[in-house]
Amino acid sequence: MRSLFLIPLATTLALAAPAQAASPIADVICEPGARMTERMTRRQGATLSSTVLRSPEEVVELWTSPDGDWTMVIAYASGTSCIVAMGEHWSVLAPQDPA
Repeated sequence: MRSLFLIPLATTLALAAPAQAASPIADVICEPGARMTERMTRRQGATLSSTVLRSPEEVVELWTSPDGDWTMVIAYASGTSCIVAMGEHWSVLAPQDPA
């Protein structure tokens, strides 16, 4: 009798849960740094546009392609690199005079 009650309850809870938004990267993609560079340059036609030191162990790389796609990669001191974000419509802004 208990299992007959749990099935409708589980169905109701599943239907009541909010829908998850679709992500362009369902899982974080990690691989050795050399393979990540090959992935970005050959497969995606991207070039390394900028880097920033996030911590002594992490460098953030921004890869962009001519069609405006962009990918953010974290390169770890261990030699592993991971794609952490990606998107479209990258544009470079001209420097502005702070005065």
